[in-house]
Amino acid sequence: MKVGIAAAGTGGHVYPALAVAEELTERGVERGDIVFFGGDRIEATVVPEAGYPFVGVDIHGLRREISMDNVALFGKTLRARRRIASEVVGRQLKVMVVFGGYVAGPAALAASKAHIPLIVHEANAVPGLANRMVARNASKIFVAFAPATQRFPEAHVIGSPLRRSLSTFDRSAARAPARAAYGIAGDETVLGVVGGSQGAQFLNEVAGNLAADPTRNFSIVHLTGSVHHEAIAAQAANHERWITVPYEENMVDLYAASDLVLSRGGAMTVSELQATRTPAVIVPLPAGRGYQALNASDLVASGGAVVVEQDSGEAVARRVMDLIADREALARMAAPRTGTDHRAAAAIMADAIMEYADA
Repeated sequence: MKVGIAAAGTGGHVYPALAVAEELTERGVERGDIVFFGGDRIEATVVPEAGYPFVGVDIHGLRREISMDNVALFGKTLRARRRIASEVVGRQLKVMVVFGGYVAGPAALAASKAHIPLIVHEANAVPGLANRMVARNASKIFVAFAPATQRFPEAHVIGSPLRRSLSTFDRSAARAPARAAYGIAGDETVLGVVGGSQGAQFLNEVAGNLAADPTRNFSIVHLTGSVHHEAIAAQAANHERWITVPYEENMVDLYAASDLVLSRGGAMTVSELQATRTPAVIVPLPAGRGYQALNASDLVASGGAVVVEQDSGEAVARRVMDLIADREALARMAAPRTGTDHRAAAAIMADAIMEYADA
């Protein structure tokens, strides 16, 4: 069985795609038979590192501002479609799976030209432009969050595919080694700060204010994003128990070590918080038609998180401090939850891929 996977631009697209690929390899599909398509961003690095063939194409998203890049985009899309279609035929791929990002369009067009089934996964509660454009030709659509069915009423709500290390997360087993990895005493309270793969300047500022608070009685493990790390690490050197990491490959460590997480509302982060039952304060990015707040709505309804708007850094810091001081509230937030079980998503998608590939 040979499968094409198109995912590009952000970790929220690429890591769910890798989770599905991992599930397929666990079922006996050869890594060389799972071919990824993307551009030159995160996918160009992490996919080859994971051992899968990667075909890069020269494509980018539609610029929001007036730009000559948008004029050239039509030609780039056609060239990318031809390149992907050639790979589909040459490699005898049987199904194309699209996870969003700028490569979705040419990948879906290539699948149509090659007459192979198209499967779409939408990670956000408000579907992105690329997936909205290609979904009409999909054989099956999966979404991570129920609000996305307003745009895709025929979609199946399954959550976001998670890497096996997260879908089988066991806090009791992972907690001690995770804390040791960060140099944290076993009984110390820990706040994890997660701004996504690029970091989040607002959360970085809140973390700095928390670190400087003379009443703080907890450690901070802060994923800064690689762009911000040097400056924040220099700031953190002046404060005890503020640990900065540019990027965490093994997110199991971060969730297992943390008693509370402060984060954005990106689809991947919300899904991981739900699957690991890690209490969270979520500060949605104030953009994109409120999609991050909608991403978090199921987690909030289940009692696992609270949402604080980005109006005031002081209000966010105060909410964090109040929750960390309330051990009973944290215990309730970490209890088993209702809502979408993201841990099954990769298996559900693998079932569908194998069904269409064998048809």
